[in-house]
Amino acid sequence: MIMSIKTKKTLAIIGAGHLGQQIAHYAVSDQHYNNVVFFDDFNKNPSVNGYKILGPTDSVIKFYQKKIFDELIIGIGYKHLSVRKELFEKLNGKVPFGNIIHTSVWKDQTAQVGAGCVIYPCCKLDANVVVKANTILNIACTIAHDTVIESHSFLSPRVAVAGFVTILQECIIGINSTIIDHIKITNKVQIGGGTVVIKSINKEGLYVGNPHRFIR
Repeated sequence: MIMSIKTKKTLAIIGAGHLGQQIAHYAVSDQHYNNVVFFDDFNKNPSVNGYKILGPTDSVIKFYQKKIFDELIIGIGYKHLSVRKELFEKLNGKVPFGNIIHTSVWKDQTAQVGAGCVIYPCCKLDANVVVKANTILNIACTIAHDTVIESHSFLSPRVAVAGFVTILQECIIGINSTIIDHIKITNKVQIGGGTVVIKSINKEGLYVGNPHRFIR
């Protein structure tokens, strides 16, 4: 059942590329917001998909103070997680961050989702799951009980994370990856598509394979 919007709200998205456009689509089509505006440092067009590009990222606070939008989400993708983090920390407390949890998501009542997060369709968040700020879970991720995903991370489609896992900041978890229970993954780790993580990862870098192995 699709939620109804009780108040008219406009979402601002930093980044007018493919990820930002996807977020805009869900924001409006899933009825979380009535309208979307973009901020982008590189796209000089006046609009994208019918939504206005108001200017570069350094003008976000100015437009918020003019009440042009209500909440903000960062739509910059997994190749630029450090930029996502920098922007969030720069703007947090000055501009309110929204979040989007698609109405097809199954979310246990004890699960928590932080500011600036986007939870794509068909994800499942089990009991006592915590997804911290500015994190994206792409389509059909399953996060089992008592798992914590720290801020500024990106989980690709169909990632499966077992219980009592901790994924620290700025991690990229590739499509169809599996992480078994009681695992801790340190900051700035990239897990390649289809990888099976069977023990904790304490060193940043790229890991692939079944079982996982360090590449670089």
